[in-house]
Amino acid sequence: MKRRQFIKLSATASVIGLTPVELQAALKAVLPFANCPNISNRKLVLVNLAGANDGLNTLIPINQYDTYSNLRPSIKVPNSGTNGYILLDSTLPGNQQVGLNPALTGFKNLYDGGFMRILQSVGYPSQNKSHFKSTDLYHSGNDGNSTLNGAETGWIGRFMEQFYSDFLLEDYPLAVEIGSNKTSLGFHGEEAHGMSINITGQDPAGFYNVLSGLGGESPTNIPDSDFGDQLRYITDTDALSNTYAQAISTAFDAGSNNANYPDTDLANQLKTVAKLISGDLQSKVYMVRISGFDTHNAQIQSSGGVIGKHYELLDELSGAVKAFVDDLQAQNLDEDVVGLTFSEFGRKAAENGNLGTDHGEIAPMFVFGSPVAGGMSGTNPNLLEATSANNWQIQTVQYDYRQTFATLLQDFLGAESAIIDNTFFNHTLNDSFTNLKLPEILKNPLSSACYQALSTGEQLKTEREWLIYPNPFKDTIHFASVNSNTKVSYKIFNAAGREILGSTENIINGELSLNLMHLNSGIYFCAIKTEDSQEIHKLIKL
Repeated sequence: MKRRQFIKLSATASVIGLTPVELQAALKAVLPFANCPNISNRKLVLVNLAGANDGLNTLIPINQYDTYSNLRPSIKVPNSGTNGYILLDSTLPGNQQVGLNPALTGFKNLYDGGFMRILQSVGYPSQNKSHFKSTDLYHSGNDGNSTLNGAETGWIGRFMEQFYSDFLLEDYPLAVEIGSNKTSLGFHGEEAHGMSINITGQDPAGFYNVLSGLGGESPTNIPDSDFGDQLRYITDTDALSNTYAQAISTAFDAGSNNANYPDTDLANQLKTVAKLISGDLQSKVYMVRISGFDTHNAQIQSSGGVIGKHYELLDELSGAVKAFVDDLQAQNLDEDVVGLTFSEFGRKAAENGNLGTDHGEIAPMFVFGSPVAGGMSGTNPNLLEATSANNWQIQTVQYDYRQTFATLLQDFLGAESAIIDNTFFNHTLNDSFTNLKLPEILKNPLSSACYQALSTGEQLKTEREWLIYPNPFKDTIHFASVNSNTKVSYKIFNAAGREILGSTENIINGELSLNLMHLNSGIYFCAIKTEDSQEIHKLIKL
C-alpha cells in the first residue's frame, strides 16, 4: 500500500527538538498563518446504535401521520398529550416536518442551538438485513453489492494508517473504543496493527485486561513457525497496549469533566471520552456503543403508549450526547470535536404482532457538535413505498452513510481525495465519495486549498530567519531578523497550543522587544510570520 504523508513530524521534531505533546502545540500554532483553521487537534466521536434503530419512531413524519398511524396502530408515537411527539422545527417545509420521540429532549435542545444536523434515510445500496453482515459492511466501508473496499480491514483503520501515518509510532492509540468487549473491524488496518485500544467504563486502571495465558512475563523462546508468529503478535500487542494504557491513564488523570452526566452506561462512556480529550490525549477517533435497538418485541410496554424499551434507549442516547456537548463547550474544547450516530439498518414501516418492529433498511443519522451546521438534510421517507408486496420496506436511500464520513474526513479533518478513495470508493456508482460530499453538514468546511496544503507535507521551516533571545528568558524577549524586514506578525501560544498573545509590529533598527513578565514560568511557542516566511520558536520562561 502506498502511504500518503500527513506532516513529516520526524524531520520537523529533529530540527525543533520538541516532545510529541509540544510538537502538537507547535502545529496548532502554524496553521492559522496559512489562512486555514487550526485542525491539528480535531477528533471524531462515533456513537454506534447497535441492533438497528427504528427511525420512524425516532423521527415521526408529520406530513404522513395518518399513513404512519395505519402502519403502526399499536406502537405509534401520539401526536398530542403528555407523551406526544416533540415538534422539531415549524419553519421546515412540509415534507421535512417531523416530530421527535418525546425521549429526545436533549436532541431538541441541541437542534435549537444549531449544534445538530439530522440526515433522513441513511443506508447503502442493496441493504443486507443481517446484523452481522451489515455491521461489517458499515465498519469496512462497503455496500451490499461488493466488498471491493476490503472485507478484512476497516475504513477507519485504512484511513488512519494513511492520513496519520507519521503518528503510528507514538505512545498513544490513534483510536479509542469503549462499550464493546472487542475491537471493531472498523479499526483494522491493512499494514499497521495496534492503532486502537478498547477500554471500558470510567476506571483508568481497568480499561485493558492482559491477554489470558501469557502470565506476568512474555515468553523468551518463540518458535520459528506459524504458532510462533501468532504468539509474537500477541506479545507485541500486549506490550503496545500497556504503553497505550499509560498514555490513557495520564490523560485520564489530567482531564476533567465540567457538566452533569446522567447515570447511564452511554453517559459514562462519553464522560470518559470528554475527560480523555480534556487531558490532551491525542487520539483522533473515538467510538462508543449503546446496544439493544433490535426491538422485535416490547418496543413499548402497552398498546397506545410510548414508554418502553425504545423510549429508554433514546432517552439514554439523548441525555448522554447533550451532556457530552455541554462538557466540551464548558471546557472550550467543542470546536475540535464532531460526533455522529450510526446504526447498521432500520426497521420495517409496519409493526409486527409483538409490539415491535422487524428488520428494515434505512435509518436517520444525527451529526452533532459546535462545528456542525444545524438543520435537516433530506425529506421524510415516503411511507407509500411500504406495501405487503415488498414486506413493508422503505427502500429509497437518500444518503449513503459514506457520504457523511467522506465529508467529515475531508472538510473537517483535512484529508485529500486520494486518501478518501483509498479508504472507501463508491464501486456501485464507480465514483469518488469526494464528489458526493454533503457540504451543508459543517458551518465552516475546509477549503480545498487547506487540505491540499496538508497533503503536500507542509512543514515548519528548518532554516531560521529569526532569532529570539534570550532563551530561556525572565521578563523580556527580543526579535532579530537576518533579513531587512520592516514588519512582523507574531502569536504566542502556551504549551497546550492556546493563543495568549498576538500582534503585528514594526521592526525598528532590525529588532523588536516584547515584555512577557506577566507570564507564568513554563514552555511557550512563538509563531512568526512575514510576507514570505513563517516559523515556530520554542520559548522557556524562567
